[in-house]
Amino acid sequence: MGLNILDLKISSPDFEDGGRLDDAHANDHDNKVPGLKITGVPDGTVELAIVCHDPDAPLPFGFTHWTLYGLPADTTDVPRDADQQFKTGPNDFGSTGWGGPQPPDGHGPHRYYFWVYALDTPVSGTPSRKEFLETYGDHIVEQNRVVGVYER
Repeated sequence: MGLNILDLKISSPDFEDGGRLDDAHANDHDNKVPGLKITGVPDGTVELAIVCHDPDAPLPFGFTHWTLYGLPADTTDVPRDADQQFKTGPNDFGSTGWGGPQPPDGHGPHRYYFWVYALDTPVSGTPSRKEFLETYGDHIVEQNRVVGVYER
């Protein structure tokens, strides 16, 4: 997987890059998926995937909050009901679909990386984050991310 961050962009109408995620998105509140916008999808993209990952979790590999697959290449808006529209993979809560921020009390701010991956092949099944990166890393045409921050 080579570095490629030319035109693909991801943003959110619900938080600024590096800004705080609202409590409504937290797992122990309303657990609402934040809206996402995607632009600049490169030519040759067959499918998009999204992964939300917290590298600040006190675990060896961080904590995966969301794996979402099967987004068409022309997707520009990822709706708040994305879990009902696309394929959801496992999160580290032991379920599938969106599992919002829930950092340990007093652990300080955690960063939530919302990665968008433009792929040259469709994703088969619903792999975990690790399985996805290992299996599809060489099929990533371009990637980018937006980061939200949350603290309890």
